[in-house]
Formats: sequence, C-alpha cells, structure tokens
Amino acid sequence: MTKQEAKKRVEKLKQLINRHRYLYHVKDSSNISDTAFDTLKHELFLLEQQYPDLVTPDSPTQRVGGKALDKFSKVSHKVPMLSIEDLFSADEFALWEEYLLRLADQRRIEYFGELKIDGFAVSLRYENGMLRAAATRGDGTTGEDVTQNIKTIQSVPLKLDVQGRLPQGINSAAVARALEDGEVEVRGEVYMTKKDFERFNKARVKEGEGAYANPRNLAAGSIRQLDPKLAASRPLRFMAYDIVSNLGQELHRQEHEMLSVLGFKTDSTARVCEDSKAALSYVKEIERKRDSLPFHIDGVVFSVNDNRIFESLGVAGKSPRGIRAFKFGGKQAATTIQDVRYQVGRTGAVTPVAILRPVSLAGARVSRATLHNADEIARLKVKIGDTVVVERAGDVIPAVVRALPELRTGEERTIKMPTKCPVCGTKLIRPTGEVVWRCSNKNCAAKKRELLSHFSSRKAFNIVGLGPKILDKLTEEHLVSEPSDIFELTEGDIAPLERFAEKSAKNLVESIQASKTVSLARFIYALGMRYVGEETALDLAEHFGSLPAIRKASPQALKEVPDIGLVVAKSIQDWFSDKSNQETVDKLLKAGVKVESQKQRKQRAKPGVAQKTFVLTGTLSSLTRDEAKVRIRGLGGDPAESVSQKTDYVVVGENPGSKLQEAKKLGVKTLSEKEFLRLLGG
Repeated sequence: MTKQEAKKRVEKLKQLINRHRYLYHVKDSSNISDTAFDTLKHELFLLEQQYPDLVTPDSPTQRVGGKALDKFSKVSHKVPMLSIEDLFSADEFALWEEYLLRLADQRRIEYFGELKIDGFAVSLRYENGMLRAAATRGDGTTGEDVTQNIKTIQSVPLKLDVQGRLPQGINSAAVARALEDGEVEVRGEVYMTKKDFERFNKARVKEGEGAYANPRNLAAGSIRQLDPKLAASRPLRFMAYDIVSNLGQELHRQEHEMLSVLGFKTDSTARVCEDSKAALSYVKEIERKRDSLPFHIDGVVFSVNDNRIFESLGVAGKSPRGIRAFKFGGKQAATTIQDVRYQVGRTGAVTPVAILRPVSLAGARVSRATLHNADEIARLKVKIGDTVVVERAGDVIPAVVRALPELRTGEERTIKMPTKCPVCGTKLIRPTGEVVWRCSNKNCAAKKRELLSHFSSRKAFNIVGLGPKILDKLTEEHLVSEPSDIFELTEGDIAPLERFAEKSAKNLVESIQASKTVSLARFIYALGMRYVGEETALDLAEHFGSLPAIRKASPQALKEVPDIGLVVAKSIQDWFSDKSNQETVDKLLKAGVKVESQKQRKQRAKPGVAQKTFVLTGTLSSLTRDEAKVRIRGLGGDPAESVSQKTDYVVVGENPGSKLQEAKKLGVKTLSEKEFLRLLGG
C-alpha cells in the first residue's frame, strides 16, 4: 500500500470508527460487534505505525484510555480430568437446569460461576504440603509429567501454607493434617495475560522469529518444552479453580476460598448464583467485561455448588452432568477480501470461498471464509477488495456476514460466479429451485477426490489412516482414481511414496483390508448419492435388507421407505440406473468388498409403540440414537427426524435441542429416557 492509499484508508477508518464509537458510547446502540470494531481500530493503529506522520490529534488511537528432559514420563490421574459440555444460549441453560432438577429431585439448584480462561489445564499434586508432581490433562486418564516446567511459574506455590482464615465450616485441624502428612490435588489453568503475550511476540519478531497465534498456544507449547529454561523464560501464570482432595469442603465456593487461603491466584469475579436468573445475569456481566479482562476467556463455567448433589449427578460420557461451560456467541473480526476462489464438492456443488487478509478470530488465525453461494453474495452486496465482517461460531467454518461499503475506494471488483467448473471446465448448471451451481461432469477430478474422502470416512468404510492428504498423494501418483482402487493397493505400491516407510505402508494396507466387510447401511452411505445421508441409508438398508434389492428397486418401491419422498426416490433410482455407477458397485464387489445384508427385523406390534411416531432429541445414556430407532421400528413404531402435529412422543435425553421447545409449543407429549425404556419394555 502506497502512502497516498494509506492516507485515504486512514481517513475512512477514522470516520467509520468515530461513527460506531458515537453509536456505542453516546446512543447506547451498536450494529457491529466489539471484536469487529477492535480489528478496525487495530488496522488504523498499524497504518499509523507504518506512517507516523498520518497520526492526527483527532485519531481514535490518540484517546487516553532445571534440567532438560529427554522425554516426558506418563502420569495416571487418580481422579479423571474430564471435559465440560457446552451451552450457547439461555434456552439451553434452562433445559440443562430442568434436567438437573428432575435427575437430582430438587426444587432449586444453586450454581457457582467462574471464568473459563482460555489456557492449558494442569493438575498439581502436593504431598505433605510440598509440590511433588504436575501433569497435563492428556486423554483425561493419563497425562504427561511437567513438574519441572510448572515449578518455573511464580504463581504456583512450591509449598502450601495457610495464609489467612479458612472458610466457615472447614475444619482447620483437618486441613493442617493434610498439609503436614497428606495429599492435596489442585487443578487450574496455565495462561498468559494479553499484555505479556504481546510483549513476548514483539520480542520474537524483533529477533527474526515467528509470532505465536494466541496466548493459549504459547502457554501450552511452553509447558510442553523439554527444557525448563525455555518455560522459565516465558511469562506464564497459573489460576486455580478446583481442589480434588477432600478437605471437608461441602460447597464448590469453599474450594475457591480455600485455594486463595492456600496461596493460589483465583478468579476474582467468581461468585455463587442462587438460581438460573442470577447465573444468566453473571454471563451478561462477564460478556460486557470480556475485552477489558487482562486475559482471554471463551466463556463462563457453571458448577452445581453443592458437592453432594454434584457427585450424585454422576458422569455422562466424558463430562460430569453437574457442570457446563456457557460459551459466548460467535466471535467477529473485520478484514478485507483479497480474492475469491471456488471449491467443488462431492455432489458437484461449487462454493465460493473468500481469501482474506489473515486475521485473528476466536483465538485462531484465519485466511478463508465461505460466501456460501451466488444468492448470498448478492444479498451481502460484497465485492473483492471490500472490508468485511467475518464470524466464527463454535467449530463452524468462518463466514462473511457483512460488508462495510463505507470503506470502499472505488477499486473493488464485482464477484462473478464461474460459468464453467474451475477444475474440469464443464459448463455449470443450476437446477430449478436450487441456489447452488453444480458441475455435471461425472469424471470431474474434484468430485472424485471428495467422493474418495467421503467413501473412506468414519461414517462410511471407516478406513483408519487413509486421510485427505494421503488420498491426495495416492491420486497424484495415479494409484487411486475410484473407490475400488483403494482395495487393490499393496504395500509395494505405497512404501515408495514420500513419507511412507515399510511399516506404515503395511499398517495402511491392513487397515484397508480390515474395512472390506461393511454393513449395508454404511455401504449405501459411502456411495455418496445425493440426498442419501446416514439416516436415509439406514432406512433403505432396513427396508430392503440387501444390496440387490436396493439396486433394482423402482421409485414406487423406494417411496414406501419411511421419510423418502419422490425427489429422493428418483435420485436413488437414477443413481443405480447409471451405467458408470453400476460399474462402480460391481468393481467394489469384485475387489473383495463384502456387504452384510441387513436383517429385516420382525416387528411385534406393542401397544403404546405400534403406529406411533417418535422423535429423539439429546443424548441417551443407555443406547445410541440408531439403537433406539431400531427398537422403535422393531415394535411397530416410526422414528422421525422433525417434530410436527403428527408426532406422538418426543424422547428427551441429555442436552436436548430445539426439538424439545417445538414439542412444548405443539403440545406433544415428552418422555424421559426411563419412561421411554419402560414403554419399550425395558
């Protein structure tokens, strides 16, 4: 960017920032997120740093405001370090509370709220008051011994001492005994403040080294250094949040108070929330303070405050039922679109992807965001060269959600969807009623690549070790061009490839051979037919029972399958009528793939289940969702995906979704898992 271009950009940025500052601080309203606003200010700051003489008094930036180890040894956790399930809205919190009250048989639940620091979890074990071991979370049951590195953190006490009054109700004599002749386990987060992180990165860049993307990565990388001197050279901190050992505490609140007395830094904002209303108020307060906190957080953690109730609730999967992380909404940032490229999917769908000026978003560095389709581009009125707001919610791929036309220079370019496939050159088509442009070439290299990836995925043939990068290498070397080729691979084909050794080649071939026998439902799903997902594949398998029966099924016969309409039935029949697809199936069978026929379960009409429609929501602890559907069908019932007036029952598991709210709105009867199992007959 020339100085003249920078000057124009600076003026436009100042005007836009001042406008939003006025809306936010004077009018108490805002149509842009704090994080997107901050990235605009940061861009202005960088330009002014590059051209100091462009700084003016009215600029928004001028407002006053041990020994190295050979390897880590393994440590077993006496009490597993479990994960925490997430919540994203007040409605989800209400559903969780409803579930807790029912499960614990309580009229009211008291919570303890605390910040969810974006750090690196570790467990500290003190024996006779002295720090003896520190371990990472690892897989939850086994972590790595990082004691020497943890000792370099100044906020971690090497010896526990009672430095003040213990919480009311805690037996001081019992605590004294634990410190003198016992064991105390403390858990918390290793983290880094925003300022320390920035200073550290600046120093690295000055020394010609690369900058870290976020404080969490730096903290985690520092703790996992084999040389403690490297950890000691980094400004790491520790904040404690849990005492695993029983020191007589009855409430989680008491644990925080005890940690502070024992010399640990704890969350100063943490508090008891007497009910869900107080808990949600705490969330809003923290969300307002989020950017002003000295460290990064990604939400608030709520625990059932009463330890007795917490323990009685038990564990579901890998998370205790009595604790949840309330995650904040999708993070946003402002950046510019430098170019647009087009990706071709398995079904030929062409998706426009914005190539961005790299920007930090939700703790990660991103350089791409989806624009979805041509209609979305038109709705956003976005152009190449535009400054845009991108958003990332949870693990969803970043998306462009808004353009900022106020910052245009006149040099922006219109985004034009291609008329031909960017990979094979075939003319694109847009079927009537659809928003997506598609490549119709069956031999398109991009479609084949996506099909191979889908074919070997976990929900299909589940070929362990055959990921996208390896598939790319195999296709580049012309070893694989269609699914059946995978099963013809030998160790001699794979071993000569770059990064492959004899053993890894042998392991991959064994994995491929082990996947040759597959269920009918997985086989149908793996073929990648349009409209045929997991559920439809399972319905087809259970209805027809065998591959030959599905291959010769007419659209009329296919329409008899539950939840399959005319469009889906025609798509399936068209797929199997196509000669090249027939050859694909035949080649797979010839290559040794064995498709297990699905036994058509004999139905026995059970009163209360037969001819009733069931919708499942949430996670069931005693059986999977697929198993539940099989049980329903076996008793003459009909499992469905969406709630309607025709639904008879909605079965509610843990962490139910919007289907529960829909059931309440329509007056549909809901069943707990116990009630559901009782209805099925155990």
